[in-house]
Amino acid sequence: MVLRSLAVQGSWNYRTLLGGGFAFSLLPVLRRRYRGEPEALRAAVGRHAEYFNAHPYLAPVALGAVAHVELAGADPAVVSRLKAGLVSPLGTLGDRLMWARWRPLCALVAIGSFFAGLPWWAAVALFLGTYNALHFGLRLWGMRLGWLEGLNVGRALGRSVVRRVPDRLTLPLVASAAAVLPLLAVALVRGFELPPPLVLGAAVAAAGLRWPTWVGRAATGVIVGSGLLGTLLGAAQ
Repeated sequence: MVLRSLAVQGSWNYRTLLGGGFAFSLLPVLRRRYRGEPEALRAAVGRHAEYFNAHPYLAPVALGAVAHVELAGADPAVVSRLKAGLVSPLGTLGDRLMWARWRPLCALVAIGSFFAGLPWWAAVALFLGTYNALHFGLRLWGMRLGWLEGLNVGRALGRSVVRRVPDRLTLPLVASAAAVLPLLAVALVRGFELPPPLVLGAAVAAAGLRWPTWVGRAATGVIVGSGLLGTLLGAAQ
């Protein structure tokens, strides 16, 4: 189910959102639960393919919990209420942790390392390695939490350390932004030039980051604008 959850957004649409991917990820458990009952299996898959939404990296929390109660023979209405109750907390926590904190933090560390002299390929590897370390760890942790807690997963999620991580990442995020901007300024003063495709790619990536405050958005604008300005000045010379 953890491996299948990597494709949880594979059939995303405006009607059911992650519903189809959720049913696909849960299919191994449903086949076990309704072995020898093809009609019941078809009905269960249809039931789980209906509307569901959450942060894709935290969808395994719901998958593990639903798998637990399905194998326990819970009533379909109870399962539906469990899924509905997890939509908001999983979406909010995932957005705050991954989109608003971890992704921009990893990007800033990689960009700062590049300006400090790290080869571009090493900076890319640094970003992918650090970002996906938490990404995959979160999926495994979520599946385990959901599987062990079942119907009590909401209470367990509220007590978990992960819930407090976004606030603890705010200071490192701001500190990283403060460290990257001077490096960028020094690079521009020394006439450091970036290949235009790399600047364009960095601009698109930085513009797509979701920052927690207007300060972060302003820092993104400075980074993107300075990089483009440096490229234009280098081309003019």
